[in-house]
Amino acid sequence: MKQACYLYLGILVLALATACSPKGPYAITNKYYTHQTDSFARVIKSEAPPLLVDSTGAQIPSNWVGTVNFGIRKPNYVIIHYTAEDSLKQTIHTFTVKHTQVSAHYVVGKTGQVVHMVNDYLRANQAGIGKWGSITDMNSCSIGIEIDNNGHEPYPPAQINSLLALLAKLKKDYSIPTANFIGHQDWAPKRKPDPGPLFPWKLMAAHGFSYWSDDLLEAAPDNYDYITALRLIGYDTSKPKDAIVAFKRHFVQKDITPTMTQFDLNVLYNLSKKY
Repeated sequence: MKQACYLYLGILVLALATACSPKGPYAITNKYYTHQTDSFARVIKSEAPPLLVDSTGAQIPSNWVGTVNFGIRKPNYVIIHYTAEDSLKQTIHTFTVKHTQVSAHYVVGKTGQVVHMVNDYLRANQAGIGKWGSITDMNSCSIGIEIDNNGHEPYPPAQINSLLALLAKLKKDYSIPTANFIGHQDWAPKRKPDPGPLFPWKLMAAHGFSYWSDDLLEAAPDNYDYITALRLIGYDTSKPKDAIVAFKRHFVQKDITPTMTQFDLNVLYNLSKKY
């Protein structure tokens, strides 16, 4: 019993020491991040020519000549998620343990706090398997933003205001096109529902982050090929019902059933002219 008490006290002291460390509670994960970025920097600095052989096994002559015309690859998409967890702290924990294998560039808390977790030029494990247009590796060309929300609650004004400020900065910094602000649900309609029908996409569109349909809708033509229209916007239509639900979560929101009503068709027809 006494040993158990000592053990408990030892763990408590260690936890308090870590929490009160001048380097903060995430000193270990920050150190790991620095180690990883240093490793990536060494890879980028490599100037070794490729070792190539032809079909006979003979070595192909190759050498390295550094060009003067190059730059860093920039992100061209923003993917918006909700965390499906109970707090900002819980999400940060999820993103700072190895076994989860998931991360995001930014996390936006309910009070408006913004936590930056991966450099914008690096690849975060956030989009996963999916398809948007011809893109099949979204992690390599996008910034992932997680919003602290369990998926069943409204997004607080302070949180949305911070998100709008962050999106404005990203759009300006990287010249991200209006159409390239999408939800996780848009990218992976077979797997993901986030950021869900409660997310204020209409407000986002009013600030230039994604599109929204006009208030006055022109009726879609008879026999409108909505599957092709969904595909041209970017949706993976290999499972049409999933694509329809994802489209309606984003652009309709009042009804997310897997069928297209006349109103839905009119919205899609209007939107398709913007993309």
